[in-house]
Amino acid sequence: MSLPQGIGRWRLGAGLLLLTALIWAATNQLVESLSQEPVIALEVGGTYETLRKHSSVPFSPRVPGHVWMGLPKTDARLRLIDPEYEFVTPRARFFTVVFDDNVVSSIRMSPQVEPLLLDDALKVALDLQEQWREGGWRVAGRKRYPPFADTPEWRAQLRDVNKGGKVYWKAGKKYQVTMHLHRFKYDKKPDEERYLITLSIGKPWTPFAEDGDEEALIELDQSIPDTPLFPTKTKGAPPCQPPPS
Repeated sequence: MSLPQGIGRWRLGAGLLLLTALIWAATNQLVESLSQEPVIALEVGGTYETLRKHSSVPFSPRVPGHVWMGLPKTDARLRLIDPEYEFVTPRARFFTVVFDDNVVSSIRMSPQVEPLLLDDALKVALDLQEQWREGGWRVAGRKRYPPFADTPEWRAQLRDVNKGGKVYWKAGKKYQVTMHLHRFKYDKKPDEERYLITLSIGKPWTPFAEDGDEEALIELDQSIPDTPLFPTKTKGAPPCQPPPS
């Protein structure tokens, strides 16, 4: 092997090592940034201890022996821990978790930190639906409550302050999500059309005829109790009523 050939191979080897080092550094930086992302990670039916172990932000102290509601101490994403049906939301400011003693019963949240413009709200809703669809969730009650879509018809309905929209998704017999999307008066920007998304997450609580449920004649609009979207925060974790069974 001639000297020029040896120098060329050395340069090639050095270049590959440099490329490997750059990829390693970029990967580490990505992992580190993700690990610092504020997230509440939990299992429906899982424990308070699991939530604390897997979450990256402080959470309300436990209230043993009661049905109670806990809150993260800062804006945070939700990550539903499940080997098949996992999904992640954008950061949320309104974010409540209901416990029965130390067991997660349900979640109610708005996956945004402020009311959104319609384009942005639809982007969030469609991204969540895509995660559910890819994860094996399915739309329940499709004929009456079709999934959100970026169409002129849906946009017109959402702009109607008396209508808005909602959709039900189910993950087998394990989970149900109800997603509402509607106009919301935003005092900071009163001249803009702003929208609010709310999610209710828990074990299935609404029967649907397509599932063969005997109680499917239930009035779906009454299946979700009316609760404040932005309850007043208090110190600690106040007791609350249990979610619908």
